[in-house]
Amino acid sequence: MSGAITWEQVLFFIGLLGTVAGVWWRIEGKTKEAAAKGEKAIEDLAAHRLHCSEVFATKQGMHEQTAQLLRAIEGVGGRIDGVHERLDRVLERTATRRAT
Repeated sequence: MSGAITWEQVLFFIGLLGTVAGVWWRIEGKTKEAAAKGEKAIEDLAAHRLHCSEVFATKQGMHEQTAQLLRAIEGVGGRIDGVHERLDRVLERTATRRAT
C-alpha cells in the first residue's frame, strides 16, 4: 500500500465536508430564525405594554375605581353602624327588664 490518496478518499472527504457544512448551515438558519422570533416577541410585548398602559391605567379609570371602592367602604361602614345600633337596642332592653 502506497501513501497516495485515491479518488474515493477525496470524494469521501468532500462528501463529509459537504455534510458538515450542510448541518452547520441548518443550525445557523435555525439560530437566526429563533433570534428573529425573539426580537419580534420583545417588540410585541413592548407594544402590548404600551397598549395596556394607555387603555387600562388611565387617570380617569383610576378615579372611577377609587370612587367605587370608597362607596363600597362607606356601605360597609353604614352596615356596621346599623349592627351597632341594633346591639345597643338589645342591650338597653335587657337592662331595663332586669331593673324592673
